[in-house]
Amino acid sequence: MLRKHPGSTILYNLICSRVVPETVHELGGTPVRTRVGHSFIKQVMAETGAVFGGEHSGHYYFRDNFRADSGIITALLVLELVSERDEPLSELVAPFRRYVDSGEINTEVPDPKGVVEAMARDAEAEGLLADRLDGLTVDHGQWWYNVRPSNTEPLLRLNVEDKDDASLRAHTDEVLQRIRQLGQEA
Repeated sequence: MLRKHPGSTILYNLICSRVVPETVHELGGTPVRTRVGHSFIKQVMAETGAVFGGEHSGHYYFRDNFRADSGIITALLVLELVSERDEPLSELVAPFRRYVDSGEINTEVPDPKGVVEAMARDAEAEGLLADRLDGLTVDHGQWWYNVRPSNTEPLLRLNVEDKDDASLRAHTDEVLQRIRQLGQEA
């Protein structure tokens, strides 16, 4: 999209990999982080004039398609790229595999919002930024996590990203242990 629209704004939701804003910057675009959910992305697209928005869940929104999600447009753009580069898709995406992630891990707790607030206090006590755009995102430098309450169930949804598998497992276990501990205290 940035090749076709140089310098444009690209949206990504907050559980997308760090590689997304890094790549947008590298290609001369302006990355804008949004809450999770199509209604939020569509709103921010309208406000910013973003040419494209993507979600971790695989939903892709195009300004020139009335800001609507379209898997067909996405598939056509990927096919166009593969045909131009004459490389397998696996080689085209390899440079973007800079980090590893946990995937979304759901944990049932009696008071999801209370657990998020306690975790925010923990982060602030450590001198870390407690980003509240959607739930709580805490950046530890080489790794980060987001924990956010489900809108429909008594669940917390956890996503962790790290530099390697061993660190990811350790940090994911650490955050899950804290979620479970706080959930029992609630």
